[in-house]
Amino acid sequence: MDPFPATQARRTLLVSLVSVGMGFTVLFPVLAPLGREIGLTEFQITAVIAASSLTVFLASPIWGRRSDVWGRKRVMLIGLFGFTAGTVLFNSVLYAGLHGLLTGWILFSALVIARMLHAAAMAATMPAANAYMADITTPANRTRGMGAAGAANNVGSILGPGVAALAIVSLLTPLWVMAAVALLNGLFVWRFLPEPPRHSTPARSPRLRYTDPRILPFIVVGVVMFSGMALVQQTMGFRFQDALGLTAAETARNFGFAMMLSAVCSLISQGIIVQRLNLAPFTLLRLALPLLIAAFTTMAFAESQLLLTVGTMIMGLGMGLAGPGFMAGASLAVSAEEQGAVAGVAGSCGPLGFTIGPLIGGALYQLDSAAPYAVAALVYVLLFAAMGRIGRRLRTP
Repeated sequence: MDPFPATQARRTLLVSLVSVGMGFTVLFPVLAPLGREIGLTEFQITAVIAASSLTVFLASPIWGRRSDVWGRKRVMLIGLFGFTAGTVLFNSVLYAGLHGLLTGWILFSALVIARMLHAAAMAATMPAANAYMADITTPANRTRGMGAAGAANNVGSILGPGVAALAIVSLLTPLWVMAAVALLNGLFVWRFLPEPPRHSTPARSPRLRYTDPRILPFIVVGVVMFSGMALVQQTMGFRFQDALGLTAAETARNFGFAMMLSAVCSLISQGIIVQRLNLAPFTLLRLALPLLIAAFTTMAFAESQLLLTVGTMIMGLGMGLAGPGFMAGASLAVSAEEQGAVAGVAGSCGPLGFTIGPLIGGALYQLDSAAPYAVAALVYVLLFAAMGRIGRRLRTP
C-alpha cells in the first residue's frame, strides 16, 4: 500500500480553506447596504444571518459525526457543492427583491428560508476540514496545524472582502463570483484531496455533549466569544455607512477594505505567535481577550474611518489568536476516534454565537449606534475576569 501523501493533503486542504474563507466573508461588507436597498430594517438584516447561523449550529455536529462514518472528503464535497447551490438560491431571492418581484415580509421570509437551506449544506465543510487537519497532525503539532488552517481561512478572509469591492458593478456581483469559486473549489478537492487515514470505521460516530467536562471550558469561552464577535461584525456595515455618510456601494468598498486589513492582522497573529511560539490553547484565548476588549472599545467611540478601521484591525489580531486556541484545545481534549464529533461540536459554537450576537446587535443598533460595541466590550471584560476559574476546570488530556 502506498504511504499517505501527507504533504500533498495538507497543501490541498489549506488551498481549499482559502476559498472557504472567501465564501464566509464576502457577504459581510455587502449584506448591510444590500438589505437596506431592498427595504429591510437593521434587525431583519441581522435576523437573516442569525437564522443561517442557527442552522449551521444545529447541522455542524451532525456533519462532524457523518465525516467519521462517510469520510472527511465526501462530507467536505457536500459542503462545497452545497455552498454553490445555496448561493445561487439566495442570490435569486435577492435579485427578486432588488427588482420589486418580492417585497415586505414575503421577501424577508424567502431570504430566511433560502439562507437556512444554504447554511444546512455549507455547514458540512468546516467540521470535516477541521477533523481532517486533526487526522493528519499529531497532538504535539495540533495547535500549529489548526493555526495553519486558520491562517489559510484568513487569506480567504482577505480576498473575500476584495471580491466584495465588485459591488461597484452591482451589489450581487460578488455573490455570483463566489458561487463560481465554490464550484471550482469543490472540483479541486474532488480531484486532488486524498481521503485521510482512518482511526476507526464505526457504524455510528460517538456523540459528544456540549457539557462533556473535557471540552466544557472551551465551549463556554467559545460561545460567549463568538456571540460578542458576531454582535460587532454584523453591525459594522451599518456603523460605517451611518458614521461616514456612505452610499451602499461605498459602504461595501470601505468596510470590505477594513475587513481585508482585519484578516491581514489575523494572519499575522497566526503566522507569528501561533506558529512560532508553542503556547497552550487556553493561553492563546487569554491573550486574545484584552485585544478584543480594546477593539470593541475603540469601535464604540469611533466616528472616523481611521478609528473604525483601526478597531477592526485590532479585532483581527485578537481573533487570530482565539480561533486556533479554541479549536486546538477542544481537539486535544478528546481521543482520535472522537475528532469528527468534537470538530462538529466545537465548530457549532461559532454559529451559535452568530445566532445570538446578530439579534442582540441589530436590536441594540436601532437604539444607539455605539451600543453594540460597548456591550460587547463589557461582556468580554466579564469573560476575561472569569478565565481563571474556567481554566481550572480544564482536564489534562
